[in-house]
Amino acid sequence: PPGGRGPADPDSGAKPQSRGDVGTAVHNDAFDEATFEEERKRFQRTGTAMAPTATGEVVSRGTWGHDRKRYADDHAHTSSGPQGQGVATDGLEQPKRKRDRKSKKSENAKLKELVEGSDDEATYGIWGPPSAEERARKESQISDVARGVELSEEQLAERAHLAERDRRRGKNADDADEAQKFDRLVERKMSHLLPPRMEGEEPQAVEPSTIFHGESELDYRGRSWTTPPAGSDAAEPNNVEDHQCFVPKKCTGRLTGHNKGVHRIRFFPGTGHLLLSAGLEGKCKVWSIPQKKVMRTYIGHSAAVRDVQFSNDGSTFLSASFDRFVRLWNTETGEVLGTYTNRRVPYVVKFYPHDNNTFVVGCSDNKIVAYDSKTGEITQEYNHHLAPVNTITFVEDHGTKMVTTSDDKKVLVWEWDIGVPVKYISDPTMHSIPVVTLHPTLQYWAGQSLDNQIVVYQAKDRFALQRKKKFSGHTVAGYACDIAISPDGRFLVSGDGDGKIYFWDWRRSKLLQKYRAHDNGPTIGCAWHPVDPTMVVTCGWDGMIKIWE
Repeated sequence: PPGGRGPADPDSGAKPQSRGDVGTAVHNDAFDEATFEEERKRFQRTGTAMAPTATGEVVSRGTWGHDRKRYADDHAHTSSGPQGQGVATDGLEQPKRKRDRKSKKSENAKLKELVEGSDDEATYGIWGPPSAEERARKESQISDVARGVELSEEQLAERAHLAERDRRRGKNADDADEAQKFDRLVERKMSHLLPPRMEGEEPQAVEPSTIFHGESELDYRGRSWTTPPAGSDAAEPNNVEDHQCFVPKKCTGRLTGHNKGVHRIRFFPGTGHLLLSAGLEGKCKVWSIPQKKVMRTYIGHSAAVRDVQFSNDGSTFLSASFDRFVRLWNTETGEVLGTYTNRRVPYVVKFYPHDNNTFVVGCSDNKIVAYDSKTGEITQEYNHHLAPVNTITFVEDHGTKMVTTSDDKKVLVWEWDIGVPVKYISDPTMHSIPVVTLHPTLQYWAGQSLDNQIVVYQAKDRFALQRKKKFSGHTVAGYACDIAISPDGRFLVSGDGDGKIYFWDWRRSKLLQKYRAHDNGPTIGCAWHPVDPTMVVTCGWDGMIKIWE
């Protein structure tokens, strides 16, 4: 055939193609391999070719191929519109383009907005939501209460009824419990170790009271019972050469009066004729050392008292309790001068050495908080510890810096009234230091380490650890047993977790003496008398205060 297009007449010379016998292949002899290859290429090129059958019919891509739409767009001419739409002249129906459902919905929504407004009555009915204009008008209105109009008795009664109903249903519980939720967030990792949280936004402390146990608050000369007795001179503070001290020999007195254990004891500044004690039953007591009896009881806490501290002149003292309140008391009259709280548990309190109206509190939320006792406001926060703060000690020039220790096993040194530490002491071998005492020379401070040792650091310059000066032999792991140093700086005394009391030589770090002091618990507190050279007072969780001389 001309042009190599195969036979002009597909029917000429073609043998009928039949199935024949089963298993025997019958094919068109006139449609040889070369013709088939040409028709295949033609089909790929034009989309139309002759089929390799007995009749030699013409096949198109629209019938046998995979791209029906492309063939219709390229070859078919419609009878009812532009190319590619409607029905083709060769009898092939053209596909209809599917509409996107999302676009259809968006178009319907736009049309609906044009016909009906979003707040139209046709959509919402007669009781539908107010329009934007009505809402704006209502928001700009001022209520009678805001304008100061006096409400009638019926209105007041109705408001009270609704408030009581909401309270019973708990609708206002979120506002009232907002502070508790924040407390729960702050204390989430150690809430099982702390007392119950405060209720309400403005919690109230228990009503304070006081009891005087002496015969008269004034003597025959009109002097207060807190006045030092005649002939007692105040020791010069931090003067190691004022008098020489010695290790006591035996117990010479017992002070009883607390219903539970006694956690801390403090001597009256300078003279030491009065002793302040903090009880686990929530009471504080002031004792007369010469008379060896209680003089006044201060009742103002609903939980155990964690720490107490006299002011610089002894006229007032602070008490910090597990009921999350700190109270400032008048030592002479027992009057409460101030009640302070930041909803956290106070672990330690200290007066600023240069101002009796300022004190600092170490709290369970890892912060040290400074208060102004006159206004009750927080003046500064020191927030770099990672665990509750245990001790605060003022060093260098009587208070220009302070050393703080925490359960995070770190020691931080701060400049006063600057919330960023100037020194950071941390070592992998360090343990928590729950008690710190300053040496009378102001050159060192001693800390009760919970690895059953007492460690010593410099109290100025580099604040370096004195590795050669360690005191051991006692067992204090798990207890915050107090430390005291004699006024002349020669001896160091510490309580013990087994109820004993230990005495060491400061210079040689040698254990000198130990006594059995308290039963049923540790010797948690101890203090050396500022004037009497041999008097040491101890307290324990057995509720007893003992005097050693």
